Amino acid sequence: MEHTNTTVNEGAINNQFTDVLYEKSNGVAKITINRPEVYNAFRARTVSELIASFRDAWDDNSIGAVILTGAGEKAFCTGGDQKNKGDDGYDGYGGLNGGIGLEIENLHRTIRAIPKPVIAAVNGYAIGGGHVLHVICDLTIAAETALFGQSGPKVGSYDAGLGTAYLARVVGEKKAREIWYLCEKYTAQEAKEMGLVNKIVPQEELMAAAEEMAAKIVEKSPTAIKMLKYSFNADSANIEGISQIAMASLAMFYKTEESAEGMNAFLEKRPVDFKKFRG
Repeated sequence: MEHTNTTVNEGAINNQFTDVLYEKSNGVAKITINRPEVYNAFRARTVSELIASFRDAWDDNSIGAVILTGAGEKAFCTGGDQKNKGDDGYDGYGGLNGGIGLEIENLHRTIRAIPKPVIAAVNGYAIGGGHVLHVICDLTIAAETALFGQSGPKVGSYDAGLGTAYLARVVGEKKAREIWYLCEKYTAQEAKEMGLVNKIVPQEELMAAAEEMAAKIVEKSPTAIKMLKYSFNADSANIEGISQIAMASLAMFYKTEESAEGMNAFLEKRPVDFKKFRG
C-alpha cells in the first residue's frame, strides 16, 4: 500500500481532530477513539481521523509500535454509529464511489499494512465493527471487563471480508460462524481461550500493560519486525480482494428495506423483525 508522506506535528493533528486522540511517546504511538458518549462508535469523520493517525505513525521513523484503544472504561469500539447511518450509508455519503460512507476498508488496509505492530487495548465492548478492528490488529490485550462479539446480522449489516475470512483463520471456521450467526457476547477469558486475545489484565492496569508490550516491540530490530509482519500478512493477503467485493455488496444492501429494518429497530429500541424478508 502506498501513500503520500504526510508526517505532521502531533499537536497539529490533535488540533484538527474531534473524534480521535493521538499522542506519541518513547517510540510508541497511542490512538484513542474519543466518542465515549456513544460507546466509541465510529462515524465517517472518526474513520478518517483514525487513518490520518495511523499514517502519521507509519511515516514517523521514531515510532516502532502503535496502541489502539477507546476512551473511557465502557467500550473499545462498538462499530458504526447507527444514528449516522441512513439509506445512503453513513453521514449521507454512501453514494460516493458506490461506498458505504465510511473509509473502513481503507482503515483496515492501513492497520494491516503499517510496517509496525498494532496492539488493540480493549477496555470494554469490542462489538460489531469494533470487534473487526481488534481482530485485524497484530495483538490484543484486554481488560478483565472486556466483552467481544458481533452484531451485524442483528442490525442489517455484515463484514464479509477480513471480519469473517481472517477471523476464521484466528479462531477456526466453526467458532467464526458461531460468532457471526448467533451474535452472542464473549468474556475476555472466553476470547483468550479461542485465540482472540493475547493477555488479560485488570481494567486499571490495561494501558500500562499495553505500553509494556509496545516497549518490548520497540526494542527489537525494526526491519525484522517489518518483514515478519509482511510475512504474516502474506498468507491472508487474498482476503483483500474478497473485502472489495464484500464492501460493494454492503453498499447495495444498505439501500434495502431489510437493512433499514435492522437499523430502525436499533434506533427505536424495539425487537427487530426480519421474518417478512424470508418470503
